[in-house]
Amino acid sequence: MQNLPLPVLNPALFDDVARWFCQIPHSATIGLEFVNGERSRATLRLPYNTALVGNPRTGVLNGGVMTSLIDTTSALAVFSMLENREAIATLDLRIDYLRGATPGETVYCTAECYRLGRQIAFTRATAYQEGNDQPIAYGVGTFMRESSQAQLGSKPGA
Repeated sequence: MQNLPLPVLNPALFDDVARWFCQIPHSATIGLEFVNGERSRATLRLPYNTALVGNPRTGVLNGGVMTSLIDTTSALAVFSMLENREAIATLDLRIDYLRGATPGETVYCTAECYRLGRQIAFTRATAYQEGNDQPIAYGVGTFMRESSQAQLGSKPGA
């Protein structure tokens, strides 16, 4: 039996955050666009833009742009699991670049929040392009949560 995707935990919060993530100046400048969200997963896309090319000779997108795509998508995956608004911050992001993105083509990133702890969220992400089975990059991230429980001064382990 196949598990069907579950909706995000709080659709209003998730939709608001997804819209905001794509409108903040850095994301808007590089052109991030929301694609999809479900419980524990999010997908964003980055349309090709010559202004984002890191090497004019090859036309390959800059690695920093790929980092932004992976980090933002991973953070959005965390928000798919949250009931209430809270601040999160990237603690660690490791990216393995496997190949350059094919020039002229849109890049997608799908991220999964595979563990949501009281204080830390854990994610994994894949950046890829349609029609190519080899991913561009894999990312693994950890995010600090500012949960309401922590704000209220609850005791560790409570």
